[in-house]
Amino acid sequence: MLDTNSFLEREKISTLMIRYSVPLIVSLLVAALYNIVDQIFIANASYLGSNGNAANNVVFPMTVIALAFTLMIGDGVCAFVSMSLGARNPKQAGDSVGSAALLSSSVGIVIALVYWVFREELVTIFGGRVNDETFRLAVEYFSWIIPGIPFYVFGQAMNPVISADGSPNYVMFSTLMGAGINIVLDPVFIFGFHWGMTGAAVATIMGQIFTAFMSFRYIAFKMKAVEFSRNNLHFHPALMKRYLPLGMCSFLSQIALVISVASVNMMIHKYGALDPIFGKPEYSQIPMAVIGIVMKFFQIVISVVVGLSASCTPIAGYNVGAGRPDRVKSLFTLLLKCEAVLGLIAFVIVEIFPADIALLFGASGESVYYADFTVKCFRTYLCLIVLACVNKAAFIFIQAMGRPYISAWLSIIREVIFGAGLTIIMPMFMGLDGVLWSMPASDALTFVISVCVIVMIYRELSAQSQN
Repeated sequence: MLDTNSFLEREKISTLMIRYSVPLIVSLLVAALYNIVDQIFIANASYLGSNGNAANNVVFPMTVIALAFTLMIGDGVCAFVSMSLGARNPKQAGDSVGSAALLSSSVGIVIALVYWVFREELVTIFGGRVNDETFRLAVEYFSWIIPGIPFYVFGQAMNPVISADGSPNYVMFSTLMGAGINIVLDPVFIFGFHWGMTGAAVATIMGQIFTAFMSFRYIAFKMKAVEFSRNNLHFHPALMKRYLPLGMCSFLSQIALVISVASVNMMIHKYGALDPIFGKPEYSQIPMAVIGIVMKFFQIVISVVVGLSASCTPIAGYNVGAGRPDRVKSLFTLLLKCEAVLGLIAFVIVEIFPADIALLFGASGESVYYADFTVKCFRTYLCLIVLACVNKAAFIFIQAMGRPYISAWLSIIREVIFGAGLTIIMPMFMGLDGVLWSMPASDALTFVISVCVIVMIYRELSAQSQN
């Protein structure tokens, strides 16, 4: 078969990044909008308000857990496919795609079954007991989200594969249309039919089903660079052992994020109850709702960060396979510069416009304490967002180079050791403020380690270029 991806070894690095990053960024932003749009409409529904907002935040980590398995499969096989194509082995690439398609389908079903059996327990673990109304709404929303999990896992796992096959625009279109369905149906179901949290969840599921169908359509009938047929549809354990470790960083980073979010939610619940304002029943849900808003904005920024970084995966993987460390080094340099600029833009927004962002999430219909805490939370929690962007970019790129274990350890250090650890320790001395300051403290400490690893990678690539 003709090597249709050989341009990854020849074309200008900046051109390749633009070509791959724009569709991926749009796709990830649109995927992020599924949960964010739900929260915006929920927050602006008078009969849901901040209780619905808090409930949405409680369920959010469960979607991240599903995403963790999705990315382990999708990002891992994407990197492996790119390396296989770079090594001129399209048959191996096809077998890995067939294995990933079956694996993602199976994993999605298993996750949905586990979620259904333990849905109330999971809502409790992630802070849903802040008050009775928040718990009721969270269980309602989660119960309707669960049937869409298998479609979500399959669709999102196949998107990186489709990009690696040379069709990032297809990914952008299918994801955009799926989110568009969600955006159109949300107000119809929430405001028109008055379905509340159920309506938000059903709108989300319908969008996910569309995206999954489009992914299936491409994998089954439109593959180009990868040799793929029904004969490839086997689990191929030997290949799974090779491509799953390449997605381990993505998996661990998401699981670590869940641990971090769970720690934040628990500490918000605990120390919010001790606060003179938020300890009152009528305001008890505010910290949980607000931290959810801040995390949703951060998710938008990180979607762009991950889109830029993930766009480098097929480029870096192909050039690693083709023995071009000089191009890998140039790509890494350009990526770090772009992520730093993105972080600066995000920093300006969170420091100058936090009140305007809060208005999108129903602040006008809430108490003054809601608006004031939102501004404080944005300006404190995200004050070192520049370092967060650079850290995340470094983790993903190192994984794309075939160094999943280094990348995985960096993610664990950031999210578990620093993220969860400082979230638990700092409130002991600073109360509710300690939860807010734990994020920038974690990013600063992680950045020191990231710089050391980045320097090591640069030296290795320089040495390989000279050989």
